[in-house]
Amino acid sequence: MWLQPFLLLSLDQWQSHGYELIRRLSTFGFETLDRGSVYRVLRQLERDGLVESGWDTSKDGPARRLYSLTDAGRQYLNMWAGSLRVYQGMLDEFFKQYPPPTTRTPDSDE
Repeated sequence: MWLQPFLLLSLDQWQSHGYELIRRLSTFGFETLDRGSVYRVLRQLERDGLVESGWDTSKDGPARRLYSLTDAGRQYLNMWAGSLRVYQGMLDEFFKQYPPPTTRTPDSDE
C-alpha cells in the first residue's frame, strides 16, 4: 500500500514509464523494490481509474507504456496526503516521547 501515494505523487508531477517511476521511488527511500510489485500496483491503479496508460512509440526501440494520473487519481492522492499528515503528526509525537537510546561506553559498568 505504501507504493500507491508515492507513485501517484510521481505521476502528478509528470508522465512516466515504469522504469523511470522505479528510479524515482528510490529518491523517496525505496532502496530494494521488487519491480514486479511496482507494475502490479500500477495495473491496479489503472483498473481503479486512478492512472491511465498508453504506448509511447516516440523513441527508437520497442514501444513503452507511459503512465499518467487521472483526475480521480489526483483526488485519491489528496486523500492520501491528508492521511499521511495525520500519521506524520502521530510519528512526531511518538518521537517527542521516545527516549533516545543511552550510549554506554565499555568503561562505564554502572
